[in-house]
Amino acid sequence: MIRLHVVAVGKLKEKYWTDAVNEYLKRLSRFAHVDVTECREGTCDASPAANRKQEAEGILSKCKGYVVLTDLRGEQLTSEEFARMLDKESARGVSEFTFVIGGSHGVDESVYARADRIVSFGKMTYPHQLMRVILLEQLYRAETIINGTSYHK
Repeated sequence: MIRLHVVAVGKLKEKYWTDAVNEYLKRLSRFAHVDVTECREGTCDASPAANRKQEAEGILSKCKGYVVLTDLRGEQLTSEEFARMLDKESARGVSEFTFVIGGSHGVDESVYARADRIVSFGKMTYPHQLMRVILLEQLYRAETIINGTSYHK
């Protein structure tokens, strides 16, 4: 069974986000060991670059295996292509993936450098709480595609 790590800057504050995340974690548990790690937001209000650097320390310390950064600069994939990416890397022997969701000011260049792949979920900017739900839903969808279940139509 593969391991999926989601590393996200910031905390979920509202119950409805936590409920949605927990639902997809429960669904994913049939296919993978999944965990979500929250990293502290940067505390340098005057400097977005300093915030990114602070946040990068937390992010990079949690990265394991094949690292996928979610970022506007990344390539846009269909759900099927996202599933194929996971399946292809698993077939190559990758058993552990880390998916990174950066902070409100983006991520430091060191995080880009560590990423094995950069993926965009569209040209729009999403709140970090919602992005966590979207990512987990797409991971669940990818696993149902890979495993041939009926969720993905």
